[in-house]
Amino acid sequence: MKVSEYSIDFLGKLIAGDLDGAPYRSGSQLVKFFNQFGARDVYPSGGGFPTRRIYAQDKLRELNGHDGLKRAVLEALDPRAYLKAGMPADAMVAKVNEQLKYDCYEVVQDGLAFKIRELGVASVKLTAPAVVSHELTQLAIDENTRKCEEKLAAGDYTGAITNARSLVESVLVGIAKDLDSSAPEYDGNLQALYKRVQKQLNLEPDRKDISDSLRQILSGLVSVVGGLASIRNKMGDAHALSYRPSRHHAKLAVYTAVTLADFLFETKNYQQRRIAKGTSAAQGDSA
Repeated sequence: MKVSEYSIDFLGKLIAGDLDGAPYRSGSQLVKFFNQFGARDVYPSGGGFPTRRIYAQDKLRELNGHDGLKRAVLEALDPRAYLKAGMPADAMVAKVNEQLKYDCYEVVQDGLAFKIRELGVASVKLTAPAVVSHELTQLAIDENTRKCEEKLAAGDYTGAITNARSLVESVLVGIAKDLDSSAPEYDGNLQALYKRVQKQLNLEPDRKDISDSLRQILSGLVSVVGGLASIRNKMGDAHALSYRPSRHHAKLAVYTAVTLADFLFETKNYQQRRIAKGTSAAQGDSA
């Protein structure tokens, strides 16, 4: 999370307690507050502590651009601190949102507490009629699509990457079962599952009746699936992280997964319409 200097100034006053409605924090309390997020300060017993507001702003500048800033803002808005002071947290959240909207962030309710989401995150949805007959698989598709959007907005990039792969898995499982009720159960090998669906949908790159450019695209889809499997292992939250993903990594994984899912459903729907009209889906440019 990275915000402007205007927001640093505002948030410093909030955390110090220099805003109307914000719980007051003494110098020693501020030191304890920021030590939660990586600082190693010691409150001087003989005096010499800077102005509380300036100290808070300086510490926020150190956190700016890191996850610690988000955690500090949420800690400052902990409803329990406002209950203790006899003040409603909601009124302060509204003030914070009025400031953070210029940095494209928003504080929203999350159960009894709050979370921070990014504004302007594009809607993550499948545009094709993305329907499969297996009810649990359909629920998995809908759930993973929703979670991709929510986790992008909340800045949970490792979680978004994990759900991007899970979305592709649920889509492939659903299509495979729709096209072959006797299909074997998914064993966790995403690339093998894609190759099976690829054959069912007549999307093999080695077909003789397609152009070289389309063949390159279809070959690229194999690499896309392999990449989603690999990036989830390295950057997703299902395993120990090899790399810590940034927002653009998560967006690439999520929107690639959605584009692939859309293409597979469009192809499935197109071929099923052809079959309904009495035309063999194995003939012509069924891709």
